[in-house]
Amino acid sequence: MAIVIAVANQKGGVGKTTTTANLGPSLAKHGRRVLLIDMDPQGNLTSALGVSKVGADTVADALLDRHVRLPIVPISNGTGRVDLVPASLALAGAEAQLMNKLGREMRLRDQLAQLDSSYDYVLIDTPPSLGLLTINALVAAQRVLIPTEARFFSLQGLQMIEESIEEVLYLNPKLEVIGILLSKLDRRLREEKQVTEYLRERWGARVFATEIGTNSKILEAASTGKTVFGYPGAERAVEGYVRLAEEVLRRG
Repeated sequence: MAIVIAVANQKGGVGKTTTTANLGPSLAKHGRRVLLIDMDPQGNLTSALGVSKVGADTVADALLDRHVRLPIVPISNGTGRVDLVPASLALAGAEAQLMNKLGREMRLRDQLAQLDSSYDYVLIDTPPSLGLLTINALVAAQRVLIPTEARFFSLQGLQMIEESIEEVLYLNPKLEVIGILLSKLDRRLREEKQVTEYLRERWGARVFATEIGTNSKILEAASTGKTVFGYPGAERAVEGYVRLAEEVLRRG
């Protein structure tokens, strides 16, 4: 049975997409079969993995019509099996159309049920809002990974996603937080050191020991449609995501 992890935070710019794009290959490097799903209409995960052309069917079509399968694109990354369900701007329109559909919150879960034996891990990149796309991801998942910056204004985003998870438990009582990831961290800044200490005191073991520091190579790699694996000068970032994958594997 595949472990489905929604990478979610209702605040934007906290590293959801880069976490999904690089954690996936890290898990593949450990021999896991990985599927990444882009549930953000902006399609940043799709672009970050170098997929410039989306086929006739998209994740939007699969959500709207149960007879359309999730479109799957193999990703060449040199670490192992990683596939992608890409997104396009059509996903924004699909979210509005879903409002009139029966079982609208469970469309992604039903689609994944058809792929269950094909993958060990499914990672879902979500938009920075609690709309139907994010709800679909949370209903389909067993775990939530929450990336956050170590900034005081980011604490509100953590509180909001916790409240959202409480609401989704009505439809998905098995949903649990697998961990909170300190992302884009710069320990040279006093504010970030203070917030990091607060987060570890407040949430304890729920905060991953691994921290992903601020690193220009992560953004450079994404802008060229690549992960940090094999990207020149990104060795330090690779080490961070490999350690994160090891923690995810231990936590199940």
